[in-house]
Amino acid sequence: MTTQYVAAIDQGTTSSRCIIFDYDGRIVSVGQREHRQIFPQPGWVEHDASEIWDNVQLVVEEALDQGSITRDQLAAVGITNQRETTLVWDRETGEPVHNAIVWQDTRTNELIHELAGTAGQERFRERCGLPLATYFSGPKLRWLLEEVPGLRERAERGEVLFGTMDTWLIWKLTGRHVTDVTNASRTMLMNLRTLDWDSSILEDMGIPADVLPEIASSAEVYGEATGFLAGVPVASALGDQHAALVGQTCFDPGEVKGTYGTGTFLVLNTGTTPVMSSNGLLTTLGYKIGDQPAVYALEGSIAVTGSLVQWIRDNLGLISSAPEIETLARTVEDNGGCYIVPAFSGLFAPHWRSDARGVMTGLTGYVTKGHIARAVLEATAWQTREVVDAMRQDSGDDLATLKVDGGMTADNLLMQILADVLDIGVVRPMVAETTCLGAAYAAGLAVGFWPDLETLRAKWHKAAEWSPAMDPQIRSREYHNWQKAVQRTLGWIERDTA
Repeated sequence: MTTQYVAAIDQGTTSSRCIIFDYDGRIVSVGQREHRQIFPQPGWVEHDASEIWDNVQLVVEEALDQGSITRDQLAAVGITNQRETTLVWDRETGEPVHNAIVWQDTRTNELIHELAGTAGQERFRERCGLPLATYFSGPKLRWLLEEVPGLRERAERGEVLFGTMDTWLIWKLTGRHVTDVTNASRTMLMNLRTLDWDSSILEDMGIPADVLPEIASSAEVYGEATGFLAGVPVASALGDQHAALVGQTCFDPGEVKGTYGTGTFLVLNTGTTPVMSSNGLLTTLGYKIGDQPAVYALEGSIAVTGSLVQWIRDNLGLISSAPEIETLARTVEDNGGCYIVPAFSGLFAPHWRSDARGVMTGLTGYVTKGHIARAVLEATAWQTREVVDAMRQDSGDDLATLKVDGGMTADNLLMQILADVLDIGVVRPMVAETTCLGAAYAAGLAVGFWPDLETLRAKWHKAAEWSPAMDPQIRSREYHNWQKAVQRTLGWIERDTA
């Protein structure tokens, strides 16, 4: 019998990739293409969805060619995606009516204040698990309906469709308008308990139900692909952080993973009951495998981590490539009193302050670029600490290990700093591409390529581990200084109340 594989399409914030995996969960081949970042004005971030679709087709072909694999050898294809990025397209022509509005975009800030009204930021949290914030898809969709001429009328006539990027790709591949529970849980429009669109939230947001996709599980056959993947089952969809939870095989309550890329996202499995956060975390879907009960999670989202390294490289020119940040940071023993809080578009978890802006503080004549590089890495670690502390308080779990993945985990100094400031073990797996792996695992489960979760757990292997080595008094002092720096970011953006 011909060897079979599973492909995963990862439609990310800066690029689209296709990774093909074998039965052992090992990477066979990869295709990747970057797409443009469009910045119409400060705080606005957009993507061209047609460009992304073209790139997806190219990267799948590249991965097949690189692995000398035919589409007949693909048992299934899964999808993982940048979440909250919002798109509306014409039901008949398939043409986007506007660029996709990216998850980092802050144009809905005034709308968020309007929706909050007297009820405040927590208005919808009990139903959808999320605070009102510019991050989520629902307000972005409302903005499009209000600001694109004629779009609300077209939506009410059923002429256009809304989706996050998973929905767009599934629709382009199969013609079916569907999303999974994990992506739906990031819109602010899905009821956490019914796993369906919440009619009262839709009414309050002013969103017609006809534009919304059907909500399905994360691992089921949505349809067979046509065109360049004709006949291949499209069998999973997971938002990127949920996919990483599956790829890291965090299948038990209390297991937590952290994905370190453009931003950083920590997700804690809380089992089959949603846990409402009192500490600024998001209650979200972890995953849902077919007809099995949905698994919930607590998530802490950090907007700027890897992108801070990019900013140091591209905007300040302190380094010429991202890996150099570790080399430069190792030229000093500590941060020299310098702290960087990268609130470039506000602060995400656990603060949720869109009025914050970045600061570099504690500067003296003693500080060198080495100290600044060290402060860049520490910014990621201290932001993680804030989220982990919140997870401990909300869940009651004493987290013992953080499973990490993503591009930043190649920085060994950062991994040690993480272990030091968290005071727990940090573990990096053999397969670092856990987002794609999770999408592949879910698709493989849907078609019987892999039989069950225990089979997947047995395939997870540790590549490296870091243990805390920081003096507790130093840890406490540095965390206190970090929190002082955070306070100095707040209230920078003042609303015009005139």
